[in-house]
Amino acid sequence: MNQEQRHANDIFKDFRVQSVSEFFRKNAAMLGYTGKIRSLTTLIHEGVTNALDACEDARILPNIKVEIEELGTEHYRITIEDNASGIPLSYIPEVFGRMLAGSKAHRNIQSRGQQGIGISGAVMYSQVTTGRPSVVLTSTGDSPVVKCDVQIDVEHNIGRIIHKKKRVNKEGWRGTKLIFEVKEVLYNKSRYSPYNYLRMTSMSNPHARITFVEPDGTRIIFDRSIDTVPRSPKETRPHPKGITPHDLLLMARYTDKRTISSFLLHDFVRISSARIRDIEKLSNLSLNKHPKKLTWKEAESLVKAFKAIKFVAPPTDGLIPIGDESIKKGMEVIIPEFSYSVTRSALTYKGGIPFIVEVGVAYGGNHTGSNGMDIIRYANRAPLIFDQGGCAITEAVNSVDWKRYGVRDDDKSPLTVFVNLVSTHIPYTSAGKQAVAQEEEIYSEIRNGIMDAGRSLKSFLRGKRRAHEKRKKMDTLRRYAPETASALSSLLKMKNSQKVEEKLYTIIGKKYGEKA
Repeated sequence: MNQEQRHANDIFKDFRVQSVSEFFRKNAAMLGYTGKIRSLTTLIHEGVTNALDACEDARILPNIKVEIEELGTEHYRITIEDNASGIPLSYIPEVFGRMLAGSKAHRNIQSRGQQGIGISGAVMYSQVTTGRPSVVLTSTGDSPVVKCDVQIDVEHNIGRIIHKKKRVNKEGWRGTKLIFEVKEVLYNKSRYSPYNYLRMTSMSNPHARITFVEPDGTRIIFDRSIDTVPRSPKETRPHPKGITPHDLLLMARYTDKRTISSFLLHDFVRISSARIRDIEKLSNLSLNKHPKKLTWKEAESLVKAFKAIKFVAPPTDGLIPIGDESIKKGMEVIIPEFSYSVTRSALTYKGGIPFIVEVGVAYGGNHTGSNGMDIIRYANRAPLIFDQGGCAITEAVNSVDWKRYGVRDDDKSPLTVFVNLVSTHIPYTSAGKQAVAQEEEIYSEIRNGIMDAGRSLKSFLRGKRRAHEKRKKMDTLRRYAPETASALSSLLKMKNSQKVEEKLYTIIGKKYGEKA
């Protein structure tokens, strides 16, 4: 029997627009909120990332405190406090309650977070698992301490302060304290736990002091090992090689320049007057028209011209790597027998996006790899704990023939490999920001960095094995020294074999570089 046909008006009467907040509420796993342990670590990661960025923006050495209190079964209160500049009251709903909002998401600048989702995603996850608002306490130091209960209006993607209270700031406190309540999560000390996340954070941020209070009251301090705040990254203009027609049209819409030639000269790097003439010739376009009148077809012609021209590589002074010495300082938490780090020269991927690869290797010490090699991954200093298997960093590390560098069994060797990718735009595989995409240039440069560090590791392991062989030979000879001394004394008819034995020990020690 045929069913009655429906009219288009009936079909579309339920059509409505879904806000970005509502989308991520239904798809929280895309932000990393999947699994009880991972969800807790993700929430803490977002809060700590926010705190570190805030301190560095204010040029303040970070003092960050993270406390986890158990309120019931799979029910916790998370407190994250920093000593940064504080947040003006009017910005609190925007910072904590609106997704895709922030001070860096729209700028071409290196930062830990680049999407404007992280901390508002944490507020949302707390809200949907407990029904409670998140609490924000903040002060700029010379202002009252403001306490706000913040919720996200998911339907409209806006933050709302549902309760606000001010108090006199007698102690002159400056900073921000976030308090989340969250359910359906679990705390433990596994590889994916908040503890390991903070440990990794301290390694890549040796200028930070992080105090961690576990649910049982145990206090752990990851102290700073350097007393200088990293240089602030600079905002850079985009390079023409990394631009798509859509990017070009979007930039043209917001530029204040009155001609396309002026727009290209001032809003991009590495475009000179000579290059303008080349672009005009190759694109067969007049660059005197207003940028806002640029069409899609014209944008395609310009991008095609960009690809045909050899531009100077983009400037890299906007990238701030951790640095060799700071990486070594950070890896001291492992207390390794050997460590080495290298910061590679800047390169570009996708034609014009600059990046730097940093690699550190450490052997021995408080090694955490349960089955041998421990790969610790970072993007702009932020630890990447999850999704290791689908990450270009992991693929690059595993592709190296470690036997060439003296690692006889990488499944059992106490080897730690540290990789940090620095860029104005990290090519993450998802909004959860836990794995780096397989960009050919990045993958190749990570391999080159690892092999560079591997050569120093090889020299260390060769020396270590030589020392081990010498020790074995020396121990063997010493073991037989008393018996040999007795036989020699008898043969030479000496009454006291003790002197012969002592002489043998001296000879053995000199032979193998050790005193008897």
